[in-house]
Amino acid sequence: MPDAHALLADTGHKVAEEYGVTHRTVRFYEDRGLITPERRGTRRVYHPRDRVRLGLILRGKRLGFSLEEITRIIDMYDEQPGEVGQLHYLLAQIEDRRADLEQRRIDVLAALDELDELEHRCREDLERLSG
Repeated sequence: MPDAHALLADTGHKVAEEYGVTHRTVRFYEDRGLITPERRGTRRVYHPRDRVRLGLILRGKRLGFSLEEITRIIDMYDEQPGEVGQLHYLLAQIEDRRADLEQRRIDVLAALDELDELEHRCREDLERLSG
């Protein structure tokens, strides 16, 4: 009879499907050491810890963090100064990321304003030339 941990585990294909990524993506993060599934013969068994880490990796990617930043944040949980240090570092990274995104928003809004102005001038010129 399988142990309790095995009952909570999933194979790579199931995990990939659940998280909406390819099996290749899951293997990529495994190759990078970010997740460490148990090997049972030729099968890999992904335990809850791997699932949590995969969720954190994917969230970090969606938020624009580099894989190196994500790795550091995740690894800090198990190292000194532990969770407190991890949270301080994460807060600093959030602040930096937010500032970057705010600047991008300003840049996008400025570009949209410029496009509006150019479109308006083009329409005026076209009306003048057609009329």
